[in-house]
Amino acid sequence: MIEPVISMGTRPAERSTWIGIAAAALPLYLTMIAASAGALVDTALLGNHATATLAAFAVAMAVFSPATATVAGALRGVMPFVTPSKEDPGRLLPVVRSGTWLAITVGAIAAAAVSSVPLIGQAAGVPRTALDQLGIFPFLLAGSVLAIAVSSSATSVLVALGHSKLVMRAGLLGTAASTTLSVLLVGGPGPLPSYGLSGAGIAMLAASVISAFVNQVAIRRSTVLGGRSLYPGRPNVKQVWALGTVGIPLAGTVLVKFAVLGVLTFAAARIGTDSAAVHSVGISLVNVIFTAAVAVGQATIPLISDYATKHDSARIRRSVRAGTGLALVVVVFIAATVIVLSSWVVPLFTQDVGVRPQITDLLPLVLAVVVTDALQAVVGFGLIGLKRTVPSFVSTFICYGVLAAVAAPVATAGGLAALWTALTLANLLQAVSKAYSFYRHSTFTESREHAPAAT
Repeated sequence: MIEPVISMGTRPAERSTWIGIAAAALPLYLTMIAASAGALVDTALLGNHATATLAAFAVAMAVFSPATATVAGALRGVMPFVTPSKEDPGRLLPVVRSGTWLAITVGAIAAAAVSSVPLIGQAAGVPRTALDQLGIFPFLLAGSVLAIAVSSSATSVLVALGHSKLVMRAGLLGTAASTTLSVLLVGGPGPLPSYGLSGAGIAMLAASVISAFVNQVAIRRSTVLGGRSLYPGRPNVKQVWALGTVGIPLAGTVLVKFAVLGVLTFAAARIGTDSAAVHSVGISLVNVIFTAAVAVGQATIPLISDYATKHDSARIRRSVRAGTGLALVVVVFIAATVIVLSSWVVPLFTQDVGVRPQITDLLPLVLAVVVTDALQAVVGFGLIGLKRTVPSFVSTFICYGVLAAVAAPVATAGGLAALWTALTLANLLQAVSKAYSFYRHSTFTESREHAPAAT
């Protein structure tokens, strides 16, 4: 008689967890998709402006994209510190202010890297014709990186407090501003002049500042911190360091992933021009589909962090199971739709009739890669909720490090299919490793339950 009661009680709880995660993840997903669409507008407008301008834009974005992804990753480490203090303004405010200091520190380092794009491009052998087009664009991007860092810190606070819709509002306002200014300053409709890369930089900077401002206002007006000053004041070094110990390994994980994906691109290019083009399209599809898993993973952090303070292993694991199931359903649905509609989707990426069939043939492996990537990502976000991010970094470093070492010989021996199979295997090994770490760190023994809170 006991088993049916437990079963009946468990299923509604799991369904409720699933619905809660979905409700929090949807606004985040829509925000990310809108930002991606806005970036495509910039690319299209600059391509119509001049080929050299588009080349310079690509060089700058090769540094800007990993820099901003690293910043966002580092500041996700703020989330598990926010949730336990969500109802106590006195405890929450110092966390928010320390998060701002972490954003300024990490953002300044990333901004310095972005402002050095001309030097990086010169060292990498980029043609002078492309570098001459940069002008003040790298410095505008550096300002954008700082604004994105502050915005990311606020985003982490809002998501941890359950205000994903406010994050979406800030993101959509920023994207709308970016798109409008890009059309006016880069497209130059009618009698208006086109300012090329400078116009694109102004648009991106304005969008980042607007999003950061709206997020900061949302924290002051829509949370328990209403009316309180968010001015960071003097930094609490100890607390900033505590946030950094969770966030910095996440930043390292993102950097490793970007670096190894770059190695895979070079390995694909060694096979041939067609393979490089097919690989590029495949990675673009993976990035778009994988965004859903990132949104779901972020939505699980507040739940896990809350249950971790109560040492509730069962609910912690149930949250990750629900998040993993939701992420898999979404990414499988999107990827399967792309495969079914491949005759319409593939021509959007290329007009080369020789390349199209190769992209279509790669789509099943795109599905495999994105599914395994979603598996490892959601468990990785679970570890963030437990404030245990070093295992994620170690797992990614080892698995992707081996992948980088074997990428060239695997691509030479087996072509693009072998390269993507190796990527799938690396993701799967990460998922297994992170799942083990998550299980171990989410097991609260009797001694840990009665340990002092500071421990």
